[in-house]
Amino acid sequence: MTIRGKACIAGAYEHPTRKAPDKTVAQLHAECAQGALADAGLSLHDVDGYFCAGDAPGLGALSMADYIGLQCRHVDSTDTGGSSYLLHVSHAAQAIAAGKCNVALITLAGRPRSESSSGTQPRNWGQNVPDEPFELPYGVVTVNNYALVAARHMHDWGTTAEQLAWIKVAASHHAQHNPHAMLRDVVTVADVLASPMISDPLHRMDCCVVSDGGGALIVTRPEIAKSLKRPIVSVRGAGEALKGPRGGRVDLSYSAAAWSGKTAFEEAGLTPADIQYASIYDSFTITVLMQLEDLGFCAKGAGGRFVADGNLISGVGKLPFNTDGGGLCNNHPSNRGGMTKVIEAVRQLRGEAHPAVQVKNCSIALAQGMGGQLGSRHGSATLILERD
Repeated sequence: MTIRGKACIAGAYEHPTRKAPDKTVAQLHAECAQGALADAGLSLHDVDGYFCAGDAPGLGALSMADYIGLQCRHVDSTDTGGSSYLLHVSHAAQAIAAGKCNVALITLAGRPRSESSSGTQPRNWGQNVPDEPFELPYGVVTVNNYALVAARHMHDWGTTAEQLAWIKVAASHHAQHNPHAMLRDVVTVADVLASPMISDPLHRMDCCVVSDGGGALIVTRPEIAKSLKRPIVSVRGAGEALKGPRGGRVDLSYSAAAWSGKTAFEEAGLTPADIQYASIYDSFTITVLMQLEDLGFCAKGAGGRFVADGNLISGVGKLPFNTDGGGLCNNHPSNRGGMTKVIEAVRQLRGEAHPAVQVKNCSIALAQGMGGQLGSRHGSATLILERD
């Protein structure tokens, strides 16, 4: 079964807050749900499918559906970290195509900034996680897990810190136009290289922001989307894949995006050359570079040259990316950046991005998510969206 043309994203909402010491995570989920429904022109009573991930408090979908006030006949709490919400769009489209629901709500929310959570601290996933006995003794934290991948890429392909810095530079050029972005100052390659080294070879400006907030999406049947007063954004293709250390057979030269991207492009009947705008998961600059290569936008090892000299800046380069400023400058709520990637892709396809970064006549966009940790186990999800 294909989901091509079987579902549409009818509503999208990004919470404007970046620090919420006075709100609960459940409250943020509910506010995001209200925002997405208002954007679509629908109500809670229209929703019969609900999707959330590990950021949802309590018993996930069970707790949140009751808190929000939903009466659902289909729920999904798949959790692959930051890529979960792209999987949810795909799973919602599958459920809609199978007749399991008509209107699906997807929510994300979190408060890592208020709770002082960052990638420089070890994360406790619980006592029964199977990988903990093998990795916890070494004190691996998120930032040095990604630094390992960057160091490997530099060793294998000659990638430079200057080339990685161009990814942050491009994000900052876009963030200056976003009034809600945490970091709105345009930076240079020199600025990135002058920022403190966090985990060699990654500097502070190679790392995403830590922000509170969240977002939500509404996925519906095409006939419902056509009845609403919003531009129609349909799901044309989707792919998902997992990758881990495989019992010690570690290969840091590629990510699971090599598999999820292939599946999505095949279902969409498109190639990377057809993509006019790309939302690329940007927990770190190296995350972007790896995904661009693995999705086929450039050859393996050529990512450094591909991103250099403003090639990702809207109106300047060949592949505009993350025109809201992305996780590097705008927002990375709940330490999970996949939701905002879909939201900005929807904005671009609707023609609702800021005029300074809007891609002219944008009709095909890609959203890419990478959850977990790039240097160990992670889940990749790729969406190809189309404006009808």
